[in-house]
Amino acid sequence: MQKSMILAGAAALVLLTGCEKAEAPAPTDNATTEEVPVETVPAEGVEAPDPATAPHRFASWAGKWIGVEGMYATIIPAEPGTYKLEMQSGTDAGTKGTYDGSDSEHGIKFKRGTEELSLRRGSGDETGLKYLAGKKECLIVKTGEGYCRD
Repeated sequence: MQKSMILAGAAALVLLTGCEKAEAPAPTDNATTEEVPVETVPAEGVEAPDPATAPHRFASWAGKWIGVEGMYATIIPAEPGTYKLEMQSGTDAGTKGTYDGSDSEHGIKFKRGTEELSLRRGSGDETGLKYLAGKKECLIVKTGEGYCRD
């Protein structure tokens, strides 16, 4: 009985939704067939989205993240769904580089050398680095490589 009531309610809702469509007004004698372009403007008090960050799944990660012993990762949104990653991923001068990243299911994937890697959300404890232990807002590449914000 309860299923039939739910189905009947859903069917009524579908029917009512179809009835709410408004018909186009009839043309008047002074109407022209030429369409005038309409400029869309955000409602008053509502800011337009920033095009540099809007199409990026992990736009909130943009900026600098700090690791240990001079290590860091800076995330810069680029084209929609892509990022530039500036990283110092080790204590050696040769571990500094810029990499192309892109949105993936759980983070930003990128290639460093021959390795396919990904920045993913985690905690300081998950990095395996004593200096980052206890921090809550972190990104992890792999055990022993992570970056956090204070």
